[in-house]
Amino acid sequence: MTSLRTLVVVALVAVLAAGSTPSAAPVAAAPTAAAPVDLVPVSVNVPAAMAAAPFDQPRRTLVPPGWTMSVFARVPSARLAAFAPDGSLLVSVPAQGSVLRLVPDGRGAATTSVLLSGLDQPHGLTFAGSTLYVAQSDRVDAYAYASGAATAPRPVVTGLPDAKSPDLRGAYAHALKSVAVGRDGAVYVSVGSTGNVSVGDLTASPPRASILRIPPGGGAPEPYAVGVRNGTGLAVAPDGAVWTAVNNRDNVAYPFDRPYGETSGSSFGKVIAAYVRDHPAEALAKLTPGRNLGWPYCNPDPDVQPGVAGSAQNPSDVAFTNDVQLNPGGGKLDCATLPPVEETLGGHSAPLGLSFVDGTLPGAYARGALVGVHGSWNASPPRAPEVSFFPWENGGLGRQQTLVGGFQAADGSRWGRPVAAVAGPDGAVYITDDQAGAVYRLVPTRP
Repeated sequence: MTSLRTLVVVALVAVLAAGSTPSAAPVAAAPTAAAPVDLVPVSVNVPAAMAAAPFDQPRRTLVPPGWTMSVFARVPSARLAAFAPDGSLLVSVPAQGSVLRLVPDGRGAATTSVLLSGLDQPHGLTFAGSTLYVAQSDRVDAYAYASGAATAPRPVVTGLPDAKSPDLRGAYAHALKSVAVGRDGAVYVSVGSTGNVSVGDLTASPPRASILRIPPGGGAPEPYAVGVRNGTGLAVAPDGAVWTAVNNRDNVAYPFDRPYGETSGSSFGKVIAAYVRDHPAEALAKLTPGRNLGWPYCNPDPDVQPGVAGSAQNPSDVAFTNDVQLNPGGGKLDCATLPPVEETLGGHSAPLGLSFVDGTLPGAYARGALVGVHGSWNASPPRAPEVSFFPWENGGLGRQQTLVGGFQAADGSRWGRPVAAVAGPDGAVYITDDQAGAVYRLVPTRP
């Protein structure tokens, strides 16, 4: 049953996203995550020099009580981010082939300079000590980082698939790679699928739709997890485990031989918009060697009553159902043998950046995962963008909570779409937004 708190959050998101009360007649709001506390509306503080659209009018967001949010920098097409040992924030801009360095100016904003340029769609960024790892579309390199410069690039892995790969002939939908470094020094890189449903990815070399692992000290990449359609979210948890947040497939067909909703006759194999909107769930999964997250043969299904229109959904420990188009009888992959997904987000939430906090933030947010939720592109009403928080509980993650909302109006229009959120050494959270072309600074209150 939807809680009153969740309904309040949904209503506030609809009103606040436009920056003022919308004049259009409201429509049904998209489902959203529950808040750990009642979120409150705050105005986004925008320095005068950064007040170009969408900040040419007042913008408000929903944040925990007492927290504040401001524009830290304007970075068109900002994607993933990582803090350097010197306290500067690095932001990838794949569209420009660059990595930017943002240095706090002492007044709540940043000065921006180019750290690296001329790269091929740089996306994932991470540090291991003073070594910076940068994932481009076809490779990962390690740089020596010191005195605000990244030098002496060393290839970690090359020849990763992208649109330039001869066998793909320019057809590659998920070229952006993410990277993480394990406690043992192993390097993990996400390799997305060629397209929505592209079975050949599973037997490619190296396999696409996978998370690859490069051993400590270097060596050939090996698949660490497979069936990962687009694991853009990739990070190491406080206990050393590797987690991924996955963008799952679109236009999944109804997999049960019965009517769906008000329809008559069997809906088996039909693509039904109402079913597609909430299926499959987007996985937030703890990876183990050889784990299979199902794509494209098995789909995580959060329905408490599978196949029943309007069924309540349980986002935790989500089992799989057979993909009716590719695996109707389970002959390609026995979905019942796959471990349930630890946590999920609603269908087509489009989780992108994933990071962990361990004592940086106050109170209930001290330990857990931050996820940039980009929001759906093809649902009506759209699933709203937000920054989500998943609390660390008993060696795993608890359910999704909204940390920052308010980017989407009741009519589905948006002024921003978060990509990633990372905690800074100053105890604030820094959020990239590729639609607004901004990096935000979210400052919590402390006891």
